[in-house]
Amino acid sequence: MSGSVIIVLLGLLFNSIASQASPCSINGFPLVRNISDLPLDNYGRPGLSHVTLAGSVLHGMKEIEVWLQNFAPGSCTPIHRHSCEEVFVVLRGNGTLYLAAESHGKYPGTPQAYPIFGNSTFAIPVNDAHQVCNTHNLEDLQMLVVISRPPAKVFIYEDWLMPHTAAKLKFPYYWDEPCIQSSVKDEL
Repeated sequence: MSGSVIIVLLGLLFNSIASQASPCSINGFPLVRNISDLPLDNYGRPGLSHVTLAGSVLHGMKEIEVWLQNFAPGSCTPIHRHSCEEVFVVLRGNGTLYLAAESHGKYPGTPQAYPIFGNSTFAIPVNDAHQVCNTHNLEDLQMLVVISRPPAKVFIYEDWLMPHTAAKLKFPYYWDEPCIQSSVKDEL
């Protein structure tokens, strides 16, 4: 057999094994993957498409998780905070970051608004309430997001005047639900 035939056969065998692996298994994922081949989901949030590129639950990483997210025009994240640091790299589009004026008071308060745009970046500290919105009329807002201490414990607010103590814990978060079966007590 020629070397190229063996490589093709090994590739088919590896792809067969990887496709049979559990979506929550840290085994069976190739080291190099094509982002276009990864499944996107909106997790019940219209206007969102999300894929975890690398993360603790799916890939056995301990310190960081990396997401690729697209927001359709007019869509936003919920107002939320979480138990991790978060860094955004805006790949394309325009939007607005809303950041709580009082993350350490009784409630977030009127947020400060910051324009975000392709080739910009911003960081959110642990437990700072924030929201990201796509403010462009025609173009998706696409961002690469890196979080620390995955999986994230997310606290969701109904509005900016909701007390921090009333924010609803969502853990595991939607994209972690299939892989985390046990509940974890909140550290706050």
